[in-house]
Amino acid sequence: MQTSERSLIKTQSHLGGLSALLKAAGDELRLGVLQVLAHDSYGVLELAQVFGVKQSGISHHLKVLANAGLVSTRREGNSIFYRRAHVATNDALAITKNAIFTQADSLAMPAELQGALANIWQVRSQTSHQFFLENANKFKAQQDLIASYDVYGQQVVELLKLTPFKHRNNALEVGPGEGEFLTPLSEHFKHVVALDNSPQMLANAQRNACTLHNIKFILGDTQALSTHTQTSEPDTTATFDCAILNMVLHHTPSPAQVLADVSQALNPQGALIITELCSHPQSWARDACGDVWLGFEPTDLSRWAQAAGLSPGQSTYFALRNGFQIQIQQFFKL
Repeated sequence: MQTSERSLIKTQSHLGGLSALLKAAGDELRLGVLQVLAHDSYGVLELAQVFGVKQSGISHHLKVLANAGLVSTRREGNSIFYRRAHVATNDALAITKNAIFTQADSLAMPAELQGALANIWQVRSQTSHQFFLENANKFKAQQDLIASYDVYGQQVVELLKLTPFKHRNNALEVGPGEGEFLTPLSEHFKHVVALDNSPQMLANAQRNACTLHNIKFILGDTQALSTHTQTSEPDTTATFDCAILNMVLHHTPSPAQVLADVSQALNPQGALIITELCSHPQSWARDACGDVWLGFEPTDLSRWAQAAGLSPGQSTYFALRNGFQIQIQQFFKL
């Protein structure tokens, strides 16, 4: 095949891709889907509920978006979840795709759409909350089936020691579990807040950390962070030099929203350390451990963190003998 023929075929392929891309972006509902998928992934049934259309209808729109390279999928057990596609730097249509994403993000999300998303998050949250209500006393044993604190705890402690904090005044741990990591936090920071939306789990952490005197235990979620204080000053808004999320995000209804909330509560140059499962196919973890998500791709965490105003630091990955893989990622507040 001559060079001119290869060039023609390549040009025709790019034109076909551009045509599919413009077609995908030329529909109001599909632009709404891209807007919704900016910070979270959703299943077909969830998106059908959000937009008030039949499952067959939303499936058609998702297929058009997927053919254009604007959305991708991930499997969660027996369910398929959709998210915005990552655009490769060498993609011939990268500029156009990113421009479509940017334009969709610049539009104000309608109030009814925000309300529908809030309902989805509430259903996810209730499912997780009910699990911890019923299994708080045996959660540690079930969690140990996947990854016990002993497997990753020391590595997180080492990263904590090496992190160049500007100040070591206030630290936050979201979802402290049994309270194991509160000990190293209390040793490295003057004040520590332990935040959990499960009263049973918070009680477990408080009982196991009863000898630590610089810990404040708060019942609530990350969206209420701005209303809490970590010092004795009643009018001081909670701001932290460090935030820890150890094996928490896969239990939350919207991981991207959690990262946005935590980022807002961090001081400039503050650090966030996340320990999480990498994506895995073992759906039994939903019933056994109350997992909402079957782990995450590292690029998902990075994308959500960047959207929340956080820049990447160090990262570590290691596999466990039971088939799971753990990622530890560090981010800094810009």
